[in-house]
Amino acid sequence: MVVFALAVFFLIITPGPGVLSTAGVGAAFGGRDGARYVLGLFLGNNLVIVAVVTGMAALVLADPRIRLVLYGASVTYLLYLAARIAFAGTKLAFIGRDTSPGVIGGVALQPINPKAYVVNATLFSGFAFLPEAPGIEMFVKLLIVNAIWVPIHLLWLWAGISLRRLNLTSGAQRAINIAMAVSMLLVVGLAAISAPV
Repeated sequence: MVVFALAVFFLIITPGPGVLSTAGVGAAFGGRDGARYVLGLFLGNNLVIVAVVTGMAALVLADPRIRLVLYGASVTYLLYLAARIAFAGTKLAFIGRDTSPGVIGGVALQPINPKAYVVNATLFSGFAFLPEAPGIEMFVKLLIVNAIWVPIHLLWLWAGISLRRLNLTSGAQRAINIAMAVSMLLVVGLAAISAPV
């Protein structure tokens, strides 16, 4: 169970669309809007978990046409986010928007977030620690995932809010934007490696 918890921690804390956009919403809109967005991500992530655990994701993704459309939507959205971040220039704005994405924006991101599927498929199909009671194991895994997921996303939200409060130089802001864009491109690269054939 400890190995599983460590895997959860390292798979979730690494930059991906969810945590990067959480920091971005915190930087752009503050804590209240950020908390609503994190709630949406939480609900969306648990919907992805249900889809993975019940096999619904596997059934849907078994059709190569649907898989290709979802893959295209994911990569396009991730490239869009990376471009918005990279071309924000000297303005620290992980995501430039006029209005906060809110709960609905958070829920909507997860079904097209390839990292959500990869992480949850890895966690829920591997790391068996109660093979004689798979139902209990899935429930315990769900509790552990959420117990680690929530504080990590709140930490990224706090990081975004903290960056908003800093009076950074233009060079520092540009460097942060470029680092975040490169992180997003790495996620796109990982998605491309696992592209449907």
